[in-house]
Amino acid sequence: MRAPKCKMLLSPMITLFSILLGFFIGSSMTRLDKVQTTTFYSAPQSSNSGLQFGSSSENYESHKIYVATNPHGAERLPPGIVKAQSDLFLHGCVENETLRKQSYLLALAVGTQQKNIVDKIVSKFSENFTVILFHYDGKTSEWDQFEWSQRAIHISASEQTKWWYAKRFLHPSVVALYEYIFIWDEDLGVEDFKAEEYITLVKKYDLEISQPAVISESGLIWEMTEKRENVEVHRRAESDYNCTNPSLPPCAGFVEIMAPVFSRNAWKCVWNMIQKPEEKIGVVDAQWLKHMVLPTLRHQVRARSFAEWAEFEKRMKQAAQEAFVDHY
Repeated sequence: MRAPKCKMLLSPMITLFSILLGFFIGSSMTRLDKVQTTTFYSAPQSSNSGLQFGSSSENYESHKIYVATNPHGAERLPPGIVKAQSDLFLHGCVENETLRKQSYLLALAVGTQQKNIVDKIVSKFSENFTVILFHYDGKTSEWDQFEWSQRAIHISASEQTKWWYAKRFLHPSVVALYEYIFIWDEDLGVEDFKAEEYITLVKKYDLEISQPAVISESGLIWEMTEKRENVEVHRRAESDYNCTNPSLPPCAGFVEIMAPVFSRNAWKCVWNMIQKPEEKIGVVDAQWLKHMVLPTLRHQVRARSFAEWAEFEKRMKQAAQEAFVDHY
């Protein structure tokens, strides 16, 4: 009659062991939930296939997510929905329409007074370019007369400068899929310019930041950016006039803010991390522009454009000095 007694003693032991095991597993899962870098996401089942929004415990309490490797602020999102980059490709409304992905980007600060000039500029850029117009006069519908305008992106903010727009709408993560980024003024003659041939030369000479050479009847040209004959590209000024150091701007490693062209890597760091700038920054003589020197921007806006660029350079220099002091 001992067997039944052993059976009765064993049952409480099994129960106690099960409780301890459950407590141990629960504690381990709690700690894991606090330190894990990735949790698989499982959406709750629903008979409604439409989008659902809410914060009920049924939807979220049992589907905790924390991915430390996601960008800051997005740790609670499932990793499959988070992308480090976006783009400016336009999606049509036609079913099964093929999405065309451009390789390059052209951004222009424009006003309606120079519509015809801008039309000529855009005509020099193929459909392999995404075109963005920054409307500093606040007018956008006036551009509907141009067929290409329907494929362009229009951003309007009255009396703002090109660099104000670029800082806010051309974030490196948004334009990272473009190999080259053209950020131009509108008062440029392009009779002797072809964008695709320009890019061929930039790649040939491995330029990270560049601009077309410039001619001007007014004579308002930096020596470094003035067009030269019988060369495709140059990287230094021909003389040392006004140069404290012939290897530094404005005699080398220099382009104007009027018509710069950035590689994606250069735009990401705005030239600050470019090694050997006197070699990676240059002027393309075989493709040139005519600076028309028109009063395109209102006087105050144009003046502020230069002031903002000077302020940016000042802040960059100060930040670099502070970082150097902190590091050492």
